Amino acid sequence: MNSIETVAAYLIENAESLAGQIVDDILSKFQFDVPKGEIEQAVTVYTEFIEYLGEAITSEDEKVPKGLLEWSKKNGEREASLMGRISSVIERYPETRLVFIKRMTAVTMEHGLATGEVAMVNRRANYMLDISITETVRAFERYTANIIKERQREINELSAPIVPIQDGIAVLPLIGSIDSDRADHLLNHVVPRISELKIECLIMDFSGIVTIDTEVASHLFAIHDILGLLGINIIATGIRPDLASRVVREGIDFSTVQTFATVKQAIENMA
Repeated sequence: MNSIETVAAYLIENAESLAGQIVDDILSKFQFDVPKGEIEQAVTVYTEFIEYLGEAITSEDEKVPKGLLEWSKKNGEREASLMGRISSVIERYPETRLVFIKRMTAVTMEHGLATGEVAMVNRRANYMLDISITETVRAFERYTANIIKERQREINELSAPIVPIQDGIAVLPLIGSIDSDRADHLLNHVVPRISELKIECLIMDFSGIVTIDTEVASHLFAIHDILGLLGINIIATGIRPDLASRVVREGIDFSTVQTFATVKQAIENMA
């Protein structure tokens, strides 16, 4: 067994104890207390990383083990699921790298590796650390983006409820800013429900709307046209003076839509 293979075997067999030493060294660099659970998790993480490094240094190619990529991905997803900050991962990275490389250098020199071999092990370790942190950040961002998307979907659901008020009559209160995503949600999710509820007249109340533009207005007119084809009458209420002025400036034509100042007035007109 040559010296590189000896070091590889040593790293794999002693991964846990080396990980414990590295974590202790890293913790001594930080000026804050770390919960016991996080320390144990860090030891587990570095144990796996050192095992991957042991496998990598005996490989002829520069490819990163698939296991390391999956491991890094899980690290990023875990941090995101705990509502952590990606900066909390990155800010510890420089000190972690220095400690890790120092420990690996000591191990390789203790096993009598030549200068070139020590450099090769450190180069491979640095490369793996770089790939690992990159994949961790990407996984964190993907997971966070999915969380944001799901929360936006929930917000869209809550911000556009269909409220039945009489047989065949319902109110659709529009709240906040209507952007393209919310307009698409109305078109693809709310409209089908209106038809399923056998609503004959829908009052779209704009009193909670902050702003509107021509793109959003086109979506709302599409909703108006689709519901009209289904035989559902559309009434608009709550278009405030400032919103009406904005509508006029944007060149939006609401003249084909029956409007009232309030939901109450619209209902009284039906009596």
